[in-house]
Amino acid sequence: MTRRAPRDRRAADVAIRRGRADDAAAAAELARQLGYPTTAAQAGERLRRAAQTPDAVVLVAEAAAGRVVGWAHAFGVYLLESEPYAELGGLVVDEGERGRGVGRALVAAVESWAREGGFASVRLRSNVVRERAHAFYERLGYERVKTQHCFRRELRGPERQPR
Repeated sequence: MTRRAPRDRRAADVAIRRGRADDAAAAAELARQLGYPTTAAQAGERLRRAAQTPDAVVLVAEAAAGRVVGWAHAFGVYLLESEPYAELGGLVVDEGERGRGVGRALVAAVESWAREGGFASVRLRSNVVRERAHAFYERLGYERVKTQHCFRRELRGPERQPR
């Protein structure tokens, strides 16, 4: 059994900024690390759409020399049955940077964005198998409020343009 060297637990030295089109390749690589096969072209289009969507933000963590080491995507949710809230739709930190405070910095930036947008809470969803992620969110003060099933139906047919 090999032991892993302990990680450097110091706070990350990163700058948090809004995502840009030129972050597409890095965003795609990070999405792949999270388990979502994504091309740079797909990530670029998603970054463009998010930038044009009111009440949505993509934030990136930029380390030395401009290297993107994490991103977070959040958006406003408006439902009839509840007050509006911000949802943290995605958060990923480069595998080599985890445990250094990058995720904590990104979540804090999302929370700040949400407060400035008038949202009273931030919610998120996390796959049941991501136990390390659950512990991370709980350490940040998030509480587990429910378990649910997620359903999807693929819509085939004529090419559909996103709004």
